[in-house]
Formats: sequence, structure tokens, C-alpha cells
Amino acid sequence: MSQINQRIAALRSTMSTQNIDAYIIPSSDPHQSEYTAPYWQARNWISGFTGSAGTVVITHDHAGLWTDSRYFLQAEQELANSEMTLHRLTIPHTAEHLNWLVEQLPDNSTIGFDSSVFSVNQVRQISRVLHHENISFYTEKDLLQNIWTDRPPLPQNEIFALPIENTGQSRADKINTICDTILSKSCQYHLVTSLDDIAWILNIRSNDVECNPVTIAYLIIGAEKSILFIDKGKISEDLHDQFLQDGIILQPYTAITSFLQELDESQKIWIDPSRINHQLFNAIPEISVYKGETISTTLKARKNPIEVSNIKKAMLKDGVALTKLFRWLNAELEHRGITEVEVAQQLDEFRRTQGDYHGESFAAIVGYKGNGAIVHYRAKEGSCATLAKEGILLLDSGGQYLQGTTDITRTIALGTPTEEQKRNFTLVLKGHIALAQLKFPEGTHGNQMEILARQALWQYGLNYGHGTGHGVGHFLNVHEGPQSIGSGVTGKAAVPFEEGMFTSNEPGYYKEGEYGIRIENLILTVKDKVCDDPQFYSFETLTLFPIDQTLIDFSLLNKKEINWLNTYHKEVENALLPLLNQEEQVWMKHQCKQYES
Repeated sequence: MSQINQRIAALRSTMSTQNIDAYIIPSSDPHQSEYTAPYWQARNWISGFTGSAGTVVITHDHAGLWTDSRYFLQAEQELANSEMTLHRLTIPHTAEHLNWLVEQLPDNSTIGFDSSVFSVNQVRQISRVLHHENISFYTEKDLLQNIWTDRPPLPQNEIFALPIENTGQSRADKINTICDTILSKSCQYHLVTSLDDIAWILNIRSNDVECNPVTIAYLIIGAEKSILFIDKGKISEDLHDQFLQDGIILQPYTAITSFLQELDESQKIWIDPSRINHQLFNAIPEISVYKGETISTTLKARKNPIEVSNIKKAMLKDGVALTKLFRWLNAELEHRGITEVEVAQQLDEFRRTQGDYHGESFAAIVGYKGNGAIVHYRAKEGSCATLAKEGILLLDSGGQYLQGTTDITRTIALGTPTEEQKRNFTLVLKGHIALAQLKFPEGTHGNQMEILARQALWQYGLNYGHGTGHGVGHFLNVHEGPQSIGSGVTGKAAVPFEEGMFTSNEPGYYKEGEYGIRIENLILTVKDKVCDDPQFYSFETLTLFPIDQTLIDFSLLNKKEINWLNTYHKEVENALLPLLNQEEQVWMKHQCKQYES
């Protein structure tokens, strides 16, 4: 029996003792994080699936994983040697496993889950879907606690403060801004549970979560005082004194529950039902709750001029690192094969030499040939592909610099591309350019933009199965809300783009088993200089690295698209040349050569 099957059997045994018919295990933690510390990677442990999104349901005769199209190929490979069954989500980010449970479970069944890793909104959705089926819920404890015997400990990494030269705004100013909003709703407190919001508000960073420079904590912001619930060993004496000067006191991480329980009728607390976990919510006296979005979410998304200036410095560093990487790759391939893992390791090293580097912003996706069609592919030593002077390489990577977060995808030809590959790459490029050139009025959402990125592919009956853009943090999470570019983002989730929002532009195309194509730059929402009534916005592309022209069929580009490409390459060349040695300058000038029709 495989190790995964043994774990499933152990969970089923525990379920039997508690009379539980089905157990749900999500990908999140008590802070509703997308990426989690190893302590909370329960879904990974029970299933063997390492992707960042998915839900496991275990019954006494079935073990299933629900995930979206980004992970289909990866999940097939990782689940192959266990009894885990892949359920392909029809619509990403939906709870289709609940509908499956309705169909499979008889009346009067009991469903279990750990309510500390489900938000209030998620539990309400579960109750809404399953309530009329006479199904009861067991949420008293985490059933994996006793069977996950080698569970990693909670991280205890020290935090550090960012200077005002990097943030552009002090923590005291941020807290005062939030307090003004709290008081406008007659609240005394605001509970912040999302780790990146806590890091942004307090101008602190750490590395409790891989690739995300955050610390495990809760934050209460109040007009009279603020409380940071955190393991005190993470905080230096100097930072402790800084917190006291800003009216922030420290309490243990686990003390958040008792604080909430002790709120009285005269104290109202602002909570975000999409962020607070259900277990914490149940600790709050009902009369004391005001429900609204986490106040800092939109504040954090609108980068200030100092943050933008620093992000541009990070882009220069990233451009230099990628230049060194691709020159190294071209030279090495002349006399040996190079594994995908080697490429990721070498890129990480080149980024590190740029200074102020704090690691990857996500695990690099180095997909050669057919692996490039696995959207969130992660190469592993011993099983990854070896590159040669043929085929297509897709490299999606990013860095965490003190100055900012980067995320860039480049697709390059290592040999002579086919006409089909050139056509499809050019169709993706046309979509990328269409979005990059967009001018739009105030109030425009990402779901109104996305067709621009897909329309050229659609004309050939082609498409891609992921969103087109996500928000990006400032030396924070590489995936940051609230804005996004995607057709599935509707209703209250559709957030208008505002000045200062920092977002990815990443259309793609994937041919299973053969190759993947994605072109990703990061773009900044800026006020358009031409129009001001109503206010119009446009995008400024901040990523600085050339696009492989050997993959472009220029006959498919119109004059406006060619002008954009030439202008972009001139900007890349002008920005990076002063930072490169003579040989690198020659290479960069060739990569950025102007196309003349």
C-alpha cells in the first residue's frame, strides 16, 4: 500500500470513531492564505498533490481531489500511484465537491472539517448547499492532528522592519487611516487576519511562508490601542520598542481567541467574513460584529509613488539577472544538456547577486517542450527534462527584492521553431499587446478587459485555461487582490482598476505533450494623459526584458502592434544597457533589434 493510501486509511479509521461520513480538507490555513506554511499543508500531506489550489474529500469508499485546469496534468502525475481520484473543476475556484457530496451521501450523514481553516463565507456556503439534505457537521477538531505524527512545527522566523524609504508611508500613518474608517462605522476595533495585510500595515517582513515574506500573526487595530498577536521570540528588542512608540502592544499568537471572547456589548469589531476563519468568528459575541472588507486590501493594492519607484528598481535587477541566465543557457547548451532544475537554480543565483534579494516570489516554472504545457509545472531532481538545442522553453519566475516583487514569463526557442509554434506565439503576443495598450474609463473591471487578450487566439479556435492577470504585492505576495483580469471574476468580486494597481498581463497557449507559450509582464495602472473627464486610465509596462523575436510571425502583426514591440524593446535596451558588461550589451542590442516592415 502506498504511503498516501496508508494516510487515507488512518483518517478513515479516525472518521469511524467519530461517526463521520465525509471529511473535507482545503488548501488554506487559519489566515486564508493561498500559500501556506508546512504546518498547514494538510491537503498536500493526505493526497500527494503539491499544487497551490485544490480540495480533498475523503469518504469511507472514495478519496477525491478537486482542482482546476491549471493543475490537471500535474495532478494526474502526482495522484497516479494512490487511490486518490482527480475531479476536474468545470469552473475554477468553485465548490463543486459540495455538489458531489449531495449526490453521494445519504440523508442524516455527518461531514467533518477543521473550521479553523475555513472562512465564515465558506462555511456558510457549505451549510447552504448541504443543509436541506439533513446533513450535520463535525467541526470540533482537526482529525489529522493525531495521525500526522511528523507534522512540521509552526514557523518561528524573526521579522524585520522596512524603512520609510521603501514603504513611502509609516505604520502609524497607515493605522491612523484605518482607524478613521473604523470610527466612521462606529467600530472600536478592526481584526486583520490576512498575513500580507498585517505585513503591509506594520511595514514588516519575514519568511514564515515559502516565497511569501510574511509572518504568522493576527492584528487588532483600535482607536485606543493596537495589538499584534504573535510569538514574541520573532521580535527583536529594537522592533518591540518601535511598536510601543506606535501604540502597538504584543500578545501571544494563540491569545486572539480569548481577546475576542471578552469583547462586551459596547465594543464593536469590524471583521471580514471572507478572511476570518469560522472558529475565530464563533468566539466573538454576535452583537459586537460589523462585517466589511479588510480595510487595507484596497489601500495596499494602490501602490504609492515611493513603492512604484522601488518596484522599478527591482525590475532593473530582474532584467540583469535574466540576461545573465539566458546568456549562460545559450553558452552551456553548445556543449552539454541542462536540466530544468539547473535552470531554476542558476536563475536564483543570478538574482541573488543583484543584492537585497530575499528569494523567489514563487517556485520557478521551467517547462521544456511538453512540460511547458503544464501550467504550474515544477521541475524535480531526477525526473525533470533535459534541455537541448531544439524545442521551446517556457520560464515563469519571480524574485522577492527589498525594492519589490517580480513575476515574468518568457517563452524562447532553443532551436528552429515550427510555423505552428510561431503562429501561436504571435497570437499570444497580439493578446498581450492589446491589453498593454488599453485605455479605459474609471470603473472598468478586469472581466471587461480579458477578451482583448484572447480575441486573436479565438479567431483560430484556440484558448487557455487560466486567468489573464493577478495583482502583485510590493515585496509581498506575488498574488495579491483585489483586482484581477479574468472572465470568471464577476459580481462583488469584480473590482474596478485604480491608479497605482500593479497587475500581471499573461495570456498563453498550451499544446498538451508538446509545448507551452506564455508572455507575462507586470503593468501599472496610471492616469492617462489624454483624457480626464471622465477619468481614463492606461497601463505602463514595468517588466524589462526582451521578447523572443525568433518566435514571432511578423506578418500577423499590424503596424500598431509592431510599433508597440519596437518601443518596448527600445525601453528595455535603454534601461538595461548601462547595467551590463560589453558582451552582455552586444547580446541585448541583438535581442532588442528594431523590426522594420
